[in-house]
Amino acid sequence: MDIGLRNGFLFVFPCVLALSLTVSGRPATFLEDFRITWSESHIRKLDGGRAIQLVLDQNSGCGFASKKQYLFGRFSMKIKLIPGDSAGTVTAFYQINSDTDRVRDELDFEFLGNRTGQPYTVQTNIYAHGKGDREQRVNLWFDPAADFHTYTIMWNHHHIVFYVDEVPIRVYKNNEDRNIPYPKLQPMGVYSTLWEADDWATRGGLEKIDWTKAPFLAYYKDFDIDGCPVPGPANCATSTGNWWEGTAYQALNAMEARRYRWVRMNHLIYDYCTDKSRFPVTPPECIAGI
Repeated sequence: MDIGLRNGFLFVFPCVLALSLTVSGRPATFLEDFRITWSESHIRKLDGGRAIQLVLDQNSGCGFASKKQYLFGRFSMKIKLIPGDSAGTVTAFYQINSDTDRVRDELDFEFLGNRTGQPYTVQTNIYAHGKGDREQRVNLWFDPAADFHTYTIMWNHHHIVFYVDEVPIRVYKNNEDRNIPYPKLQPMGVYSTLWEADDWATRGGLEKIDWTKAPFLAYYKDFDIDGCPVPGPANCATSTGNWWEGTAYQALNAMEARRYRWVRMNHLIYDYCTDKSRFPVTPPECIAGI
């Protein structure tokens, strides 16, 4: 693991078609650590399974998931999104528990397609103890279809942080002491999907998908999972010795805090916390300063 990444510095990653996964320090291929969950014919393995291409056409989208679930850790992947006119498409990277019928925990990156020339929007959402509706949207400040960029979810006992190229775009703090739910009891798998959602994805559904532009293609590589696998060592998730539970990762450092403020001031376009039409009463986690 690159120490520079953990200290919040911004790196430029070259566009190389290679995919690797780290689980407990072991690199692996897509075939070893992931499974196809939806439409195998629309997932193409590249470079011996170290990179993959997801395909969306009029017949189907597709998806994949980790073979294991994890409780706390750092989860990242590099994605090159759909170029050109991608309106009505959604490329998702998320974590979710397996028994969603019981109590749903989920952490979402959803990349919402756009008309050519418009910025790509990333929507994040958090489900905790079955409650979601915590959407925030940020316009990306670069073209995510021109090259690979790194998207990361940091999840520990103190907070959940969504990063874009090591720039934090969202923080959800653990405020259980204020009776605000926080996901900490259920392990989650790592998932990704590419699908059509033109009823809501682009400008609230006003922009429809243009199937003459199909197939729509997204590329993935360099998965990095550093967390507690379940099943696995019983005391892993509660161990204070895990690096992601260390003092340096319990809050944003000074550089990350500056970048976070910059994103919120210049690129945040929607925040459920301020949407009085949906929430006449401000959600408690928003009052808590999350």
